[in-house]
Amino acid sequence: MLAPLEPQLRRIVLAGQETEYRLRHSARRSIALSIDRHGLRVSAPLRTSLKDIEQLLRKHADWVVEKLAQRANRPMPSLPGDGERLPLLGGEITLIHHPARRSAWRFNGDTLELHLADAGHIPALLKAALSDAGRNFFRQRLEHYAPLLGLSPPPLRISSARTRWGSCSSRGSISLSWRLAMLAPELVDYVICHELAHLKEMNHSPRFWAIVEQLCPNWQSLRATLRQQGRLIPDF
Repeated sequence: MLAPLEPQLRRIVLAGQETEYRLRHSARRSIALSIDRHGLRVSAPLRTSLKDIEQLLRKHADWVVEKLAQRANRPMPSLPGDGERLPLLGGEITLIHHPARRSAWRFNGDTLELHLADAGHIPALLKAALSDAGRNFFRQRLEHYAPLLGLSPPPLRISSARTRWGSCSSRGSISLSWRLAMLAPELVDYVICHELAHLKEMNHSPRFWAIVEQLCPNWQSLRATLRQQGRLIPDF
């Protein structure tokens, strides 16, 4: 699989409204539209022309404008406060806020201490802490599953993706979203098995799913659970 190109920020008039979108080309088979807290994202196959992309956008203009309006009208997610609990790899941690001159984080048993010079630093500290906890667990699971396919554990990169739990590159590295750390271990295992299978089959053919099933026999139920549980994790 070819590594995706960096997204480009572009503008187009849809249903009479100037609309920004982020365009990313990658080794995929079709154009996909998605909307998240950052706006409209378009993922397209590597050789897709801008003309074809914008033709599809205009075809779905009403849907895009409606979804963007719905997103804009949603209340902003609140940041986890002092004493609140967050999911972590099947368990929970309690957040403890401390005023400080310099912002930092520290796990202390089943608590995550956030030392805050500014409350605005909370999202970055949570991302750093969960990335660290996730990275250690993800590596352990890669080291467990990769040899079952005759592979060495691949290089791991932690991503900030919100709509894609994992991906792999043509160079054999795997990217996993730090947000996976807020899901149960068996769901993390499914994502890892999925991405390792792509190192054998860079597609979603029956052969690919057979490899996934070899590693993860109950992948279908886990995939369904991931779709449900993934919508429930905190967004910050």
